Amino acid sequence: MKLVIQRVKHASVTIDGEVVGKIGQGFMVLAGIAQTDTEEIADKMINKMCKLRIFEDENGKTNLSLSDVGGEVMLISQFTLYANTRRGNRPSFIEAGSPDMASPLYDHMIQECGKYVEHVAKGEFGADMKVELLNDGPFTIVMDSDELTKPRNQ
Repeated sequence: MKLVIQRVKHASVTIDGEVVGKIGQGFMVLAGIAQTDTEEIADKMINKMCKLRIFEDENGKTNLSLSDVGGEVMLISQFTLYANTRRGNRPSFIEAGSPDMASPLYDHMIQECGKYVEHVAKGEFGADMKVELLNDGPFTIVMDSDELTKPRNQ
């Protein structure tokens, strides 16, 4: 699983000209789900993400988490995070999770985010979405479940 986490002042997602989700201050997250991902991996990733301390405190230090600032989360599915560009000029997406397994896992991730924040916005799995955001910082972090599950000494 790969998460691209952007600290934002606000974000919205539009489908067919209609805003289907929006948030104020918080995280706009692009989530790539691999064929090998599980609910256990998703739970670890969401837990880690929601506890990241990347909001500034009164001294300007990044010491505060989503819950500390009353932040919100927008979670957007993005299979293209698993683009393989090693050969040729046309990306392969063979490592991305199939819709049959990835869509329910995406729904699970949305529910899991709701354990940490009051407001979770989402896109629509597999839809053509237009995402707008105001990146705050800019502050962007890429999390990869392969890194999260490695032993610490590697």
